[in-house]
This record gives sequence, C-alpha cells and structure tokens, in this order.
Amino acid sequence: MTASPATAEPLSLPQAAGQSPAWPFEEARKLVARAERTGQKQVLFETGYGPSGLPHIGTFGEVCRTTMVRHAFRVLTEDRIPTRLVAFSDDMDGLRKVPDNIPNKELVAAHLGKPLTRVPDPFGTHPSFGEHNNARLRAFLDHFGFEYEFVSSTEAYRSGRFDDTLLLMLERYDAVMEVMLPSLRQERAQSYSPFLPIHPVTGIVMQVPVDEIRKAAGAIVWRDPATGERYETPVTGGHCKLQWKPDWAMRWVALGVDYEMAGKDLIDSVKLSGEICRALGATPPEGFNYELFLDEKGQKISKSKGNGLTIEEWLAYGSPESLSLFMYNKPREAKRLHFDVIPRATDDYLTFLEKYPKQALREQLGNPVWHIHAGEPPEPETVRSADGSAPATTISFAMLLNLVAVANSEDPQVLWGFIRRYAPGVTPENHPKLDKLVGYAVAYFRDFVRPSKVYQEPGEAESAALRDLAAALAPLEGSTDAEALQAVVYEVGRTHFPDLSGKSKSPDGRPGVLQAWFQTLYRILLGQERGPRFGSFAALYGVAETRELIAKGLSGALRAEHEAFLAGRKAG
Repeated sequence: MTASPATAEPLSLPQAAGQSPAWPFEEARKLVARAERTGQKQVLFETGYGPSGLPHIGTFGEVCRTTMVRHAFRVLTEDRIPTRLVAFSDDMDGLRKVPDNIPNKELVAAHLGKPLTRVPDPFGTHPSFGEHNNARLRAFLDHFGFEYEFVSSTEAYRSGRFDDTLLLMLERYDAVMEVMLPSLRQERAQSYSPFLPIHPVTGIVMQVPVDEIRKAAGAIVWRDPATGERYETPVTGGHCKLQWKPDWAMRWVALGVDYEMAGKDLIDSVKLSGEICRALGATPPEGFNYELFLDEKGQKISKSKGNGLTIEEWLAYGSPESLSLFMYNKPREAKRLHFDVIPRATDDYLTFLEKYPKQALREQLGNPVWHIHAGEPPEPETVRSADGSAPATTISFAMLLNLVAVANSEDPQVLWGFIRRYAPGVTPENHPKLDKLVGYAVAYFRDFVRPSKVYQEPGEAESAALRDLAAALAPLEGSTDAEALQAVVYEVGRTHFPDLSGKSKSPDGRPGVLQAWFQTLYRILLGQERGPRFGSFAALYGVAETRELIAKGLSGALRAEHEAFLAGRKAG
C-alpha cells in the first residue's frame, strides 16, 4: 500500500532528480539506462573542438551543456559510477585556409595542407599554430572552471593510443566504405578513402585514392598525384589520420565515449559516424542535437562570417552566469544570439536565483541556477530600502539601465549614489556581484541604449497627466516605499487614461490602467518603449529626482539633451 500524499516521506535528491523534467536529467537518465545495460564501470563524456580558429561561444555552449548533463548523471547515480569529460582537439587536421584574424599570414600560408601541429605559430608563442590554439582553448575552459581532460588528436595518433582501432578500421575497410560511399557525390566517391596519409616528404595531409590495402602489414598504398610516386604508409603511429566522420567514430571506439552533443547541422554526420562505430563492433554514444544560434537577422551564425557574438563581447555586458542561462534555456530551439538578449538573460538569472531558496526540492531541480552552479547556487545579493517598507530584493539589470539613462552618466559611482541612498550600508565591497552588474549596465547603456533612445514630445493630454503625477508625488518626497509610489502612479493613470473597455491590463497585470499611460512615461521620460515598474524606479531614483525628471520631460529638456548628444557623437 502506498502512503497518502499527506504522510508520504519526502523524496531524496536522487529520487526527485529521477522524476525531474529538466532536460539535463532527461539526458542523464539515458546514460543511466546505458550503464545498466552494459554494466560499465565509468562513463565518458566528450566535446570536440577544431583548433583552426580560436575558442568561441559555441565551444562554451557545448562544454557548459555537457557539464550540466554530467552533473545530473552524478546526482542520479549518487556518484557510484565515475565520470570523465574529455575535451578533444582535432589538431591533426590539415589547415585548409589561412584565417583572417591572425598575424603573419604569409608564414602560415606556406604550410597549407599540413596538420595544425606542423604549421608554425603566427603569434610566436608556441611550437605550432595548433598548440597555440590548444593553449587558448585550455585557458578558456580553465577560466570558466570546467573540469575536463584535454586530449590532442596529434598526441593520440602519434603515441599509438588509436593504433588498435585504426587497425580494426583497416581490417573492416570495406564495411566502412559501404557506410560512407552512399553519402558522397559520384566524383568524390571515386577517389574517397577514410585514411589520409601524411606525405613523408611534404608533410601534407593527402586526400588521395588508396591503390592497395595491406591488412597484414597494417598499411595502405597510394600514389602522389603530382609525381606519380607510390608510397606504402602505416595507418598507425601518426603516419595517417582519418577523414573526419570515420575519425569521429574511431575515437568514440578508441576512447570509449558514452555521450557527445552535436549541433543540428551535424545530425546526418552523427548517423554516419554511428553506423561506422557499429561496423567496428561498438555502440555509438548517446547524443543530443542542439539547435544553432541565429544573428539579429535570423541568419545562422558563422565563424567565417563573423556575424555572431563572441564570448568577450557577451562578458563585456553580462555575467558568465547569464551566458550559462542562455545556454541552458531551450537548447533544442534556435535562438537569436545578439546583444539585445543580454539584459533579459541577466535579469532572468537574477530572478531564478532569488526564487531558488524559497522553492521545494522538485522546483529547485527545475530551476536553471541549480544546473548552472552544479547544485549549489550562491545566496542572492539582496538590498532592503532604508525605511524597510518592502522585503529585501535584488536590483535588476533593467532597473540599473534605467537609472543610468535618466542620470545620463557613465560613471558607476553615480549609480552607487542612488543605491546607497535607497539602501544605506550596501557597498561595492559587500555586494560585489551588484558592483559588477553596475559596470555591465553602464557599458550596455553607453554602447546600445543611449544611441538608440527616442524621446517623445508630450501632447496636451500627456502633459496634463505628467503634471498631476508630479504633484501627487510631492507629499511622498523622501519615501522609498515602492508600493505606495506605485499606487500613486496607478491613480493618476486611471484618471487620465481610463480603461473604457475593461479589458486592458497594466504591465503588472492589474486591470484599470491603459497601456498608453505606461508608454507615455517610458517614451517621454526614458526615451524608450519599455521600462521598469515605475514605483520601484521612483523609490530607487528618488521621488524629488523623479519629479525633476518629469519637469524636464515636460519642458523638452530631455529631448534637447539627447539630440545634442547625438549631434556630438555624429560630429565626433
């Protein structure tokens, strides 16, 4: 007999995780089932990286998401099955073109076609271009605190780590070709071989047909198309590498990979590599296909086009946690990756963090911050108003942006002046995350918000409403009671913008105030279409300062100041 809900014992963490619909747990449950079927003693996660360029935001996303699944698996199994995460660098791949964003292009151009670890480093800091980019990758992963093991393709090939699997692939050459040939164009199929010999003279990764397979010798025979000379090359010891789809399958087998994510554009490649894996007598890893990022025009982001957001650009305006949240949310849906998503991601993260301590276990496991912080989210940094009229709360990024906007200052200390007056005792030292948020807000306002503002000139009806609001706020000067101030805003709105239909709602969801009232406030006083909860804004900015802001909006001073700024910027 099962216990009634009233008397049922609370679920343990693994039990609750086993029922959680959060996608990392869904993925982890596939791995638990796999481990139960195979009886394996450890689970290996892999992420791949092509070091022909520098690490980018997609690299972060793949490692971040894989790390979330790895932690979910640890919780489900209570750490009974050890896990490892391998960050694999395909640095033995031949350099196909000279990147645009490097110095000494001529130096690199002389080595096209060679493995990346045989191309000189144009930056002059490492023995090769591949090793330079590998170092950047590792520094990148270390910066974000990821726990991983780095594996170089070059080292794995040359050390013999892949030898057994390479010989197995040679033994089953025909089976591998049966998988690959139907996927190739006719002209490509005629010259295709999964093995790419490294030319013993030039060092170039050769894409040539194989004349003969010598399984007993563990070698292939091929012909140099330029000289006609024939070579016999061992497939082991780093003398050959594989085409990338067979290579992907080979390392799944050689390393024993149990889980690897891939973008939606690689679905067909995953299937082909999986078939090759089976042809080698192994089981392909569990997988997850995430959607690709889009730019502001809805086009697929491309490294070569440079139409996406870089890690450095995101972190100039938002926290690493906000970026992790962006990666966590709806990974199977295409998302715009542009500067305008940063404020929302930042505030969503703060909201989730503030909710977390008040949630039951099941809700916490569905809260993104649990996954972002590996089950141990930090305490939110909250502030309480000077008069204690409201519970402690976080200050949002949107609110800081609006404070910067009305203060018309790019000095973080100006924002801290408002914050300290609202919440004495709150300082950059005891609220370091808020201090960083202030810096992000200033930078974002300077580069994106201020240039795009459009201040509306008030008409007769708007002017009357704003004058009444200023008068109604006067008795509350000095107050930090956001609810009382909001009530005043509503009352003035109801008088001047009555909802005759009874259907429209305010941004807070309350009936009785037309949206036009809030748009009036935002367009005239802030120069934008959307804005904060106005009572909360006035409490933080100051009632006297809000009344002065209204006066400047009525006089046209706000619009004139902004037009002067735009003219100065254009002239500069």
